[in-house]
This record gives sequence, structure tokens and C-alpha cells, in this order.
Amino acid sequence: MQHQTVVILGSTGSIGTQGLDVIGRHPERFTVAGLAAGGSNVDLLAQQAARFHVPEVVVANPDALEPLREALAAHGATGTQARAGRDEVNAIAGLGASVVLNGITGSIGLEPSIAALQAGSQLALANKESVVAGGHLLFSAQTRDQQINPVDSEHSAIWQSLRAGTHSEVSRLIVTASGGPFRGWTREQMQDITPEQALNHPTWHMGPVVTINSSTLMNKGLEVIEASRLFNIEPDRIEVTVHPQSIVHSMVEFCDGATISQASPPDMRLPIALGLSAPERLNDVAQGCDWTQAAEWTFEPLDDEAFPAVELARHCLRSSEKHTAVLNAANEQAVHAFLDHRLPYLAIVDTVSEVLNEMDGELRGDPQFASVADMVDLEQEARARADALIAQR
Repeated sequence: MQHQTVVILGSTGSIGTQGLDVIGRHPERFTVAGLAAGGSNVDLLAQQAARFHVPEVVVANPDALEPLREALAAHGATGTQARAGRDEVNAIAGLGASVVLNGITGSIGLEPSIAALQAGSQLALANKESVVAGGHLLFSAQTRDQQINPVDSEHSAIWQSLRAGTHSEVSRLIVTASGGPFRGWTREQMQDITPEQALNHPTWHMGPVVTINSSTLMNKGLEVIEASRLFNIEPDRIEVTVHPQSIVHSMVEFCDGATISQASPPDMRLPIALGLSAPERLNDVAQGCDWTQAAEWTFEPLDDEAFPAVELARHCLRSSEKHTAVLNAANEQAVHAFLDHRLPYLAIVDTVSEVLNEMDGELRGDPQFASVADMVDLEQEARARADALIAQR
């Protein structure tokens, strides 16, 4: 196996910490060339820099730079250079490392994704918003074929399963969903859901925004958009099935009726590791299924009435890239408002739908963005519309 240099974006978050865990088990395979984080946990970032002898670290928040430098000194990482700002995050992403693992949450991850691709790095992509908000901007930045390795467990599963056939032989993609903490609930039962309840995911440990998105199934809607664009499959050929055990991470059905799936106990280190090392696999990453024990895997249809986010996302996917960007931006605002106790749970997706209805006429012109700046402008408008609606409630 070839030795690789790695830059990790969002290193103090769930994806970043698990990525470093994988790298720490394979020091002969990887060298960490740089780390970037938002700046809310500079002590952990300094610990990571010290442990992996990282030459460069960046915080997006300039106010965190001095505390970061103090933390680096405290942990003995005196040889580590520290910088701050969004431009510096893009610069470290474009360093030219063998692989860039993007674990940033939100559409702010698009620019560093583009920088990594333009620098010729392999992009291990856990930032689904890069694809949802600015898909063609991302793909047009590729300098070679097969430069993006999907890290979301569902898309990694599809990616692995697609090895069983050619693109022309694919009949359908089947994306699995755990169903979240409110699987089986009716809309009436969801009236008074609190942030504390919604953050209690039954299967995965993730950041707060992703966890709330998983509870509303907006995360699954975003994943349908991502799957369609990553694998060039029409929206109507992508289905969602509820699989509460989270063992089968997604499936591909081929034209002859064969369905190929990827199954493993829920552990994000597996898709992260493959994102870093593909096309080769690493040893000692995660536990496989225990076939000596009886187990039951169940699959249920999605309740679109109780969880309308997936169909809303599918509508946006059919409409345009601008619709999907508005979907994502408005949803981020609504989720933050819910976490701040400023918006009822059911109003999260309702607010997103209202913003899309308000802006639909404006989005019907050129379906794609000319630049990242254009995308940012539209997102700001969507966020402002969402904030106005939230304030009225």
C-alpha cells in the first residue's frame, strides 16, 4: 500500500475524530499534513496536532487563533503553525495532500471541497452539502475521474455495491434509513417533541444538526439528492426503505433482479477508512457482523405523511440545483431555531416548504450557479426568508 498524506477538515467533529482514530491505527500508511476545525474546541485540536505531529492547523473563527496557539504550546506542539479564517481553511484543503477528508457540516464545506479537487487531491467526502448545494460546481472542479470517495455510510455502501456491475446495469438504488427516534410516530404524536428527544438518536452518534436532520428524515432527503448526483441516477430510480437495525447501509438493484448490499454493524470508521484508502481496504477498522448469533433485519416503507422531508427533497432534486440549495439553507436555519427552542419540531420541515414556495418563481430561470458566490447569495436570501417565517411563528 502506498503511503498517503491526509488533510482533515472538521477534525474535532465526529467524522474528524473517527478519521484520526483510523489513521492512528495505520501510522505506516498515513501522515497527517494538516487539520482544520471551526474553533469551538481548540484544546482537542491542539491535542490532535501534538499526537500526530501535524505541521499546520487552521481554525475558521479568527477569535480562536490565540487560544489555539496557547493550547498548542500547552500540549507541546511547538512546531505546529496555526492560522485562522475561511480563506486559510480553503488553503489547507488545497495543500495538495494525497487525500482530503471533508467532515465539515453545512454548505460552507463546498469551497474547501473544490480547493481539494483543484489541487489534485482525492476527496473523501462526508460533507453532503457540497453536493446538495453546489453539485455541478463541485463536479466541474474535478481534475480526473473517480476523484470523490463518498464517506456517508449510505453512499459508501452504494459505491461498494456498484462494483458488482456496470452503470448501465443498475435498475435502482435503495437508500436505507434507521427511521430515527420517532419511527412509527404520527404527526399528531410529534406536536410537542423537544430538542432533547430529537437529539437521542437510537443508532448513530453525530453532531446536533445531522442528528436533528436524521430525526425529521431531512438527512435522508439530502442523501437522495446526493446519491442521484454522485452516481448519475434519476430521482425516480432511488428509493428509501426504513431499516431500524442500521446493518444494511444501502443497496443496488441490477437489471436482472439481483440486489447487492453492504452490511456491517453501525460504525462510521468503516466508510471513513475506505474513503481514505480506496480502492484498497485497510485491516483493523471495525467489527464485522457476528454470524454466530441470531439476528433479525427488518425493512419498512417510509411514512411520507409523517415524514414529508424526503418527498420535498425529491421535488427539489427534480426542479433544479438552486432548489436544492434553498432546501438545505432554509433547513439549517430551521434546525438551529428548533435547537434554540424558537421553533416547534413539526415546523422545521414546514418552514422549509414555505420558503421553497415563496422562492419558487425566482428559482425557475437558470437552474445552475455560475459561481460559489452566486450560491452563497441565494443561500443568504433563503436563510433570511426562513428567519422571517420563524419570527412570525
